Amino acid sequence: MAQETESGETKFAVVREIASRYVRLKEYYKLINFLTAQINKDPQDPYGAYYLHMTAYTYKEQKAYNVAAIYFDMIIKNYPDLTVQGQSIHLDCLNHLIVLTDNPEQQVKYYKELIDRFPEKIDLGVAYFRLAYGYEQIGEWNEAIQTYTLYRPYIGQTIVPGFPDADYHAKQLVDFNNSPKDWTFESLNALVSAIKEALDTGSSARLRQYQAKVNFFARSWAQDTDDSGMAEFSLSAFMTRNPIQYADALDASSNATEAYLRTAGWDQYITTWYLYFRKIYFPLDPEIHGRWEWAGIYYGEKL
Repeated sequence: MAQETESGETKFAVVREIASRYVRLKEYYKLINFLTAQINKDPQDPYGAYYLHMTAYTYKEQKAYNVAAIYFDMIIKNYPDLTVQGQSIHLDCLNHLIVLTDNPEQQVKYYKELIDRFPEKIDLGVAYFRLAYGYEQIGEWNEAIQTYTLYRPYIGQTIVPGFPDADYHAKQLVDFNNSPKDWTFESLNALVSAIKEALDTGSSARLRQYQAKVNFFARSWAQDTDDSGMAEFSLSAFMTRNPIQYADALDASSNATEAYLRTAGWDQYITTWYLYFRKIYFPLDPEIHGRWEWAGIYYGEKL
């Protein structure tokens, strides 16, 4: 047995040396033929995963990304893991596959395997967010919310490549899911009518009742941020001098999912506020999905 192991390691060293020579000469076609020939000659070779791994890398270097992904996936499915120079081949394959595929179902599969098998080798915050986002993309909303909840402890500590608003997105969905959602309205017209009536009567209490209780914001138009949270101010303090005026119609920039109502008379420094309404996108709850909420305030005239 020791002699067989030594023989296998010797063969592996020879194959690696020949393969490295092909790489140095950039003879990629010969390299691929050489590596696949090794696998065909001995399908039980314990280093078969490594030969396929080099084959996948070669296709990737030639920008044949789809073919490379096929080989990386084949290794995960059909070959036991192999550690070469202290590195897991399966881990490397998964790290490549999550980049090479844009299929959400495949993304979910690969991130689940990364988290299950290599939690100590990856950035768990990034993995949880990307897995949750994948669930969201394929409509698995219960799983998405559960996984975004797992991401919550990483908010403010993790940067998710390609998702600058990851923290806001996760927090918004989880907080909204956990809320009573009792401030929502069946239609935009019903919401705007209620807001206008509260303004006519000067009732800050009723306005406060209509505000979204999670993810409500108050900021200037120039403030380029999605940092949310209940605005920490008392509406009553801005409604004591004069009645608040509002436009008869919604702003012209309003559309099927967002709307703005211009109001004035709030403050001597910034008298104009635009009340922002949005249609709720929350397929997890069909009774709430498609309703409307007063989601925020923009200070000042529109830019």
